[in-house]
Amino acid sequence: MKAFLAGWPTAGALALFLCVVGGDVRADAVQTSHGLSAFGDLKYPSDFEHFDYVNPDAPKGGSLTTVSTSATGTFDSLNGYIVKGDAVAGVSGSENLIFDSLMVRAYDEADAVYGLVAEHAEFIPGKWVTFQMREEAQFSDGTPVTAEDAKATFDLLKEKGHPAFRLALRDVESAEVLGTHRIKYTFVEGSPARLLPMLVATLPIFSKAYYEANDFTESSLDPPLASGPYKVGKTVRDRSITFERRDDYWAKDLPVNRGRWNFNTIRFEYFKDHGPALEALMAGELDLREEFSSKFWATQYDTPAVEDGRILRGTIKDGRPAGTQGYWINTRRDKFADPRVREAIALAFDFEWSNKALFYGLYTRTNSFFENAPFEASGKPDEAEFELLKPLGDKVPQTVFAEAYEPPVTDGSGRARRNIRKAQKLLDDAGWKLVEGKRVDADGEPLTIEFLDDSPTFARITGPYIQNLKRLGIDANLRQVDRPQYQRRVKEFDYDIIVARLSFTMTPGPTLANNFSSQAANESGSFNLAGIEDPAVDALLEKALEANTRDDLYAALRAIDRILRDGHYWVPQWSKASHTLAYKDKFGFPETKPLLSRGIYDTWWVATGTGDPAKAGAD
Repeated sequence: MKAFLAGWPTAGALALFLCVVGGDVRADAVQTSHGLSAFGDLKYPSDFEHFDYVNPDAPKGGSLTTVSTSATGTFDSLNGYIVKGDAVAGVSGSENLIFDSLMVRAYDEADAVYGLVAEHAEFIPGKWVTFQMREEAQFSDGTPVTAEDAKATFDLLKEKGHPAFRLALRDVESAEVLGTHRIKYTFVEGSPARLLPMLVATLPIFSKAYYEANDFTESSLDPPLASGPYKVGKTVRDRSITFERRDDYWAKDLPVNRGRWNFNTIRFEYFKDHGPALEALMAGELDLREEFSSKFWATQYDTPAVEDGRILRGTIKDGRPAGTQGYWINTRRDKFADPRVREAIALAFDFEWSNKALFYGLYTRTNSFFENAPFEASGKPDEAEFELLKPLGDKVPQTVFAEAYEPPVTDGSGRARRNIRKAQKLLDDAGWKLVEGKRVDADGEPLTIEFLDDSPTFARITGPYIQNLKRLGIDANLRQVDRPQYQRRVKEFDYDIIVARLSFTMTPGPTLANNFSSQAANESGSFNLAGIEDPAVDALLEKALEANTRDDLYAALRAIDRILRDGHYWVPQWSKASHTLAYKDKFGFPETKPLLSRGIYDTWWVATGTGDPAKAGAD
């Protein structure tokens, strides 16, 4: 699978935006807690010793040399929190190794976080949250981490950060320093503020002094001052980056870190394509690689290194929602404005043939924007969904009230005749007539599609798809560009169709607006890839953010899913609920794998000869 835009803030980095909701506590009563969760449930008590998915006695030492989930192409920046530049792995998002936050996520709970830099939180739900910070917290240069640093970080992200942060922070009115180690965040009155305390709790903490001396908005390879377990070591532009574990890391013995961050160094190697990365693994230059190509996994691991046990293979279950991967259609372009055109384009993709001929049957079709999640729509709207959809009136097409849209299944022969016939009729009805074998509009302009990509990996998949589009009279082609050009064009929405995957947590929050809201549609660098501008979706996003129970949240998300699927904004591709890993026989793993994370960087350790996929929760 293709992950979207490595180094940018990801959905996982921003999606934990919640607070404890006390059952019988007065709404205006100040509450205190060692952790925060969406709807009040915390698995771990205040005196917990470590997370259940770690080995608290894991040895420290050794190294991990790997490829990040998307470390192909190039990088020119160590700042993953702005639009400018192509950020390196390990400095932001789910792979952040260098910045601490006030609280840190537990990956065996849907959405809970527990104190890291913060000892505890005090709050009035819907109004404000105050964090008491630990006085012992230090940056890698020995200077203290203070409330001034947390406030400066908030200000930078809200005013100058990536749109994903600016949109998510719009309802946080202010950050106020109450003392050297005490900070208060106040929420905009009337906003869905129930979700916001966890947003501010999980923001990275930058050094105020560092960014007073360095321009936050400029991409740079100068190492930022670290507040987390690792600091930046040797960096070779476009080739590799090494992170060094801080021996003086102040938080290494806290309950949230016990048994974690065990490697002395973590190095990410960069490759132009996946093939050379696989060769490097077999040659012993890499310790570990996750395989995203079904073809490679089925055909390229019959090697001496695998046969003699130097390289092990394991399939590890993934309990996270699969999110959505697909060909995203840019509706900002007039030729894609009609949903009938978009549906016709989607009908030309023959997943069943692709899965059989190209993927060795390893994948299942994606139907939903929230695939494999408890908020994936199915069948007709239930009562809760109906009550949300009905008041929206003619903003919602009547087709949304029928069965949730699923792409039709083909016989896998590669002909897909029924789909092609339906697509032809849709194009005819939308005014794109077939003239001398070409689809043209009323002015005689041809219907053209350019698939934009930065890697040859998808060519074998997109190529047959293009041939089906040509059967419809569409002039389609694939254009491959280098990584920097691709990044720039995607940020500026300069494409017809791209391939991307968006992921979501078990409790999606304000980042949903960055993916699907009208406000984000024309915000440069946002993840609203299709340019969705739908007032019904906007209204339901507000309902999701205002939800007071998980049932209410999931009902709003299912309703959103129905509208998005009915709008045919993307050509759904595929998913699998597992990670396929190949690695040297040098690692130890906890007996319990974190349900909602791979857990490699923070819970594995070096223990030569102990490699056993079962220990990592493998199938």
